Amino acid sequence: MERPDNDTYFMMMAELVATRSTCLRRKVGAVVVKEKRVLTTGYNGAPRGLRHCEEVGCVRLTNNVESGTRHELCRGVHAEQNAVIQAAYFGVSIKDASIYTTNFPCVLCTKILLNAGISEIIYKDEYEDELSKSILQETDVLIRQYGQK
Repeated sequence: MERPDNDTYFMMMAELVATRSTCLRRKVGAVVVKEKRVLTTGYNGAPRGLRHCEEVGCVRLTNNVESGTRHELCRGVHAEQNAVIQAAYFGVSIKDASIYTTNFPCVLCTKILLNAGISEIIYKDEYEDELSKSILQETDVLIRQYGQK
């Protein structure tokens, strides 16, 4: 087997992390990397100590909430948010780090990533959130889709 390049290696990790997700709508994984070292990971799911959506159901599904809207109507914490939270919890600086995520970040995650000092976002799959894209255009954060040059 050929040795994977760094992008492939870290995106494969993000995909593996996503398998821990308990979300019923979308399984997302994120890996924060600096100097080719993994700092933190995160996947989407209910906050610590709460029952998972797999157990109690999905508020968004029940109420037919359109994807990419009304993010506050979810009991889950997003993968990117959990990766940043893990950094804070364990006292790890993620300033100037990159994040590999299986989906383009929503506007809530984008704002958190900006304030956390993330300098690059590498995402695999699109996620329609025009406000997120608009905000990122105002920054000097590097954004690239995995597999695209």
